[in-house]
Amino acid sequence: MRSAIEGARLHYDMPERTRKLVRSSVRRAGRRPLFFRWDWRYLWIPLAATAVIILSILPFLGHWGAQDRLSQEIVDAHVRSLMPGHLTDVVSSDQHTVKPWFNGRLDFSPSVSDYASRGFPLSGGRMDYIGDRPVAVLVYQRRKHFINLFSWPSAGASTSAERTTVHNGFNVVHWIQNGMSYWAVSDVNQNDLQEFIGLLRGATH
Repeated sequence: MRSAIEGARLHYDMPERTRKLVRSSVRRAGRRPLFFRWDWRYLWIPLAATAVIILSILPFLGHWGAQDRLSQEIVDAHVRSLMPGHLTDVVSSDQHTVKPWFNGRLDFSPSVSDYASRGFPLSGGRMDYIGDRPVAVLVYQRRKHFINLFSWPSAGASTSAERTTVHNGFNVVHWIQNGMSYWAVSDVNQNDLQEFIGLLRGATH
């Protein structure tokens, strides 16, 4: 048995053709790049998703961009009004004098109230030009500070919540109520300005 096993050929001799095929396959595998070969067709799904997101937020970006530009215009007009002789066109604390002054000068009638008993006396009013249109401006006082209240008919929503920003050190509050767009700007502190706006919103409810 030992002699038979030692003399037997227990290994398999691979045919030369098979040997060449194996070697050729190994060589081709060695030349193949190790990195993933990108197929641009795979990009369309993330690109389409990104495009949908961008298109959906563009209107909001445009809206807030326009709001920021208006806010800056409001602040610039407020600063100009603080120059001597620019604050009011009609000087009066009587709402029945200030309101009729706007008749015939604007295509709308602004709401005018006096809050002297609450610490915000009416000083008068004037016309200004904001957002490519004439607007009404009512001027109120809070101790030694002035509050400019801009108003004009809203081109969009009839009501909106208040939006508070700060531009160049001035507090600016914007809201829409009963189809009118309101902007209040002043260097008074936020608490005083919010108290004033609370009075306005109650009066124009």
